[in-house]
Amino acid sequence: MARLHADPVFLQRIADQFEGDFTLNYHLAPPLIAKKNDKGELVKQKFGPSVLWGFKLLSRLRFLRGGMFDVFGYTEERRTERALVQQYQDSITEIMATFAPGKHALALEIARIPEKIKGYGHVKERHLKAAREQWDGLMQAWRAA
Repeated sequence: MARLHADPVFLQRIADQFEGDFTLNYHLAPPLIAKKNDKGELVKQKFGPSVLWGFKLLSRLRFLRGGMFDVFGYTEERRTERALVQQYQDSITEIMATFAPGKHALALEIARIPEKIKGYGHVKERHLKAAREQWDGLMQAWRAA
């Protein structure tokens, strides 16, 4: 997201859509500094246009992503995402190894599970919980068929 918002082409497109003096504000919940509400969910805070310098810096540090200096990679959300990728690959490998023509529709349902995992933070957690329940049920149906 930082890379897109720091892009001069994007900023020019925004400027072209508005007349007069305007200010861009960003509502963010940075995982390393955001406060949590009573439910333990990160709360978004309003940041002004000065946050663009941070976006520009993050976009230049993209090469660190996935390495030991990726500070965002240590968050629970990122660790969960990496585990999900492996779990999905394992599921698809199992489906490919035990595929039968009569199971085509079920295989497609399982393959589409990631489409249900949307959002960030607590929104993503809610979608992930529902997707996991469906995923587990579909994999049980796959193994039983």
